[in-house]
Amino acid sequence: MAPGHIGEFEQVVLLAILQAGDEAYAPNIRAVIHESAGRSVSRGALYRTFDRMAAKGLLEWEAEGSNPVPERGGAPMRRFTVTAAGRRALRVSREALLTLWDGIEPELEDVR
Repeated sequence: MAPGHIGEFEQVVLLAILQAGDEAYAPNIRAVIHESAGRSVSRGALYRTFDRMAAKGLLEWEAEGSNPVPERGGAPMRRFTVTAAGRRALRVSREALLTLWDGIEPELEDVR
């Protein structure tokens, strides 16, 4: 994949983080993906995607509070944010898709 291009699921995750705003914690992000995109995603798949996207510089996370959360096995909650590189990647992807969609609607009218 060319630099600056992201896959469909990466787009969904970045958009869900932006939709969740200040509440962009994994459970909320999963809920946004389920409610908005109609997709169920496992916790493990989501965290693997977070790690991959953080390595690419598309998102960042910060631990909330300095106290471990016993219900989470001692792990603090992580809040995710989309980086400037992630926002640029979304814009590039959106522009490419809009260009590809231009004029295609008539081709899909009879498809049910």
